[in-house]
Amino acid sequence: MIIKGTKINDRYAIIRTIGEGGMANVYLAYDTILDRNVAVKVLRGDLANDEKFVRRFQREALSASSLNHPNIVEMYDVGEDDGQYYIVMEYVEGRTLKQLLKKRGSLTITEVIDIMGQLTDGMAHAHDSYIIHRDIKPQNIMILENGLIKITDFGIAMALNSTQLTQTNSVMGSVHYLPPEQANGKGSTIRSDIYSMGILMYELLSGGVPYKGDNAVEIALKHLKEPLPSIRKKLPELPQTIENIILRATAKNPQNRYKDAREMHQDIITAMDEARINEKPYVYKYSETDMDSTRVLDNAAKEVSRQEQARKEDMKRIEKQESQKQNKLLIILASIFTGLVVITAVVIFLLPTLTEEKPIEIPDVSNLSAVDASNKLTEAGFVVTCGEEEEYKYIPSDDIKEEFAVKTSPEAGTKAKPGKKVCIYLSSGDASFEIDESYIGSNYIEVKTKLETKYGCNVVVEKKEVKESDNKEADTVIDISPKVGETVKYGSSITLYIPEVKVVYPDFTNGYTVDQVKEFAKKYNLTLDIEEVENSILPAGTITKQSRPAESDVVEGIKLTITVTREPEVPGVVGDIIPEEDDEERE
Repeated sequence: MIIKGTKINDRYAIIRTIGEGGMANVYLAYDTILDRNVAVKVLRGDLANDEKFVRRFQREALSASSLNHPNIVEMYDVGEDDGQYYIVMEYVEGRTLKQLLKKRGSLTITEVIDIMGQLTDGMAHAHDSYIIHRDIKPQNIMILENGLIKITDFGIAMALNSTQLTQTNSVMGSVHYLPPEQANGKGSTIRSDIYSMGILMYELLSGGVPYKGDNAVEIALKHLKEPLPSIRKKLPELPQTIENIILRATAKNPQNRYKDAREMHQDIITAMDEARINEKPYVYKYSETDMDSTRVLDNAAKEVSRQEQARKEDMKRIEKQESQKQNKLLIILASIFTGLVVITAVVIFLLPTLTEEKPIEIPDVSNLSAVDASNKLTEAGFVVTCGEEEEYKYIPSDDIKEEFAVKTSPEAGTKAKPGKKVCIYLSSGDASFEIDESYIGSNYIEVKTKLETKYGCNVVVEKKEVKESDNKEADTVIDISPKVGETVKYGSSITLYIPEVKVVYPDFTNGYTVDQVKEFAKKYNLTLDIEEVENSILPAGTITKQSRPAESDVVEGIKLTITVTREPEVPGVVGDIIPEEDDEERE
């Protein structure tokens, strides 16, 4: 684990942990150069020590960094710092589909079509660049509050692919979505991602994966041998078109699947069209049996079991040999024990007394110039340093002027041996700062992070009502207390205000058309009644009255009535034809 405040590559300041896994830990960090929040994923120790994996991880992550699509988490940077391998990604404030399923159980057909439409669109973009994900699962898909999804973990998923089946602990969460050909070690193609997306769609609708087992090999065997359980038996109301998408995507023979994610995307977005209501169940074009694959995986399962038994026997043999060695060592150790006791007593009690230097107090150097403080500590026998090539550090101070010593670490008066490293903290001036006008209109998370990490402030976020017509963007700071331009001290309490949109009725009698009112009613789910009145003065279609007063709150589902003018009827006029007068009337 990396502690808060640690900087990776002297650039990414760790704020907090946002995720832990068997493969990597994920941290929210602040990019001090580009002034933005990012997510930093740091590989776990055993993977970071695998040179072959690291090379592949870096290569694949760099390849995935070329992807630019609204449904794919953007990769910013890949690197290594002091033996820690990391990738820097776009920070997405949301939750995974796995977390959503855990809370909801299953999703509606409409929600699943929306999510899968976005997922296949993003994967189509990746496939266009010849990039295969290889580990599509709900844990690797984020969903934001506005419903937008983001696909994560392209680079790591591809780098892990070569050793998935044998690493049962790390693959257990992925084997539920593992295509038969990938489980069989035949390598992955674009259609492998199609299979995983089909299994994911099954889980989103039903609330569970189709194949379960006690271990990874057992589940993989089911992917190869067993037909997909019918989802319509669980959900009888499910349209046949939806089941057909899942059947085609999860076909065991890749030739029976969609040829790419774009084809699957088109099928999903048209699934509820009326023209497809009576669609027949999907029938596989090619044979689905593949006994060679089954036999290979059966052999793999036996080999795993055989290796485990051999490992246990080796451990017993080693333990027996170690026991024999220990008996011999005990005899030798007993013969020299008395001599060691004497030598140890001399080393522990006598030698340190003769050679050890006595601790001395670290002198107080506060209010001294940097040079004078450094000289005083050096003369006392200490080494002045704050790290590599850094003799001083700076902290704000109201009492001590700039460039003069505030304190030391360890503190003055502390006893330490000569040669101890001591860091001098110099004053950077008043411990205050000015509320910047750039905070207004910025994302509140970025502003909050900056105020907390840079100035140590206690930041509170509150919502403030605004009208929809004010066009205030969500999640942005619209006001701040203290106000812009005011000077506040480090550690102060600051309140950020973000918009809470309040929708009110406009004055429809002031130039609005009937079509505009209809659009307003549709947008806010209102029941609209239109009453027409004859009026020979105002143009037809003029709104003269509304049942809901202007500036009153809009509540969904209620009735809105407007009064609209129409031309008065002319007596004797039928359509546009006026009857001709007969001859007698004309005379």
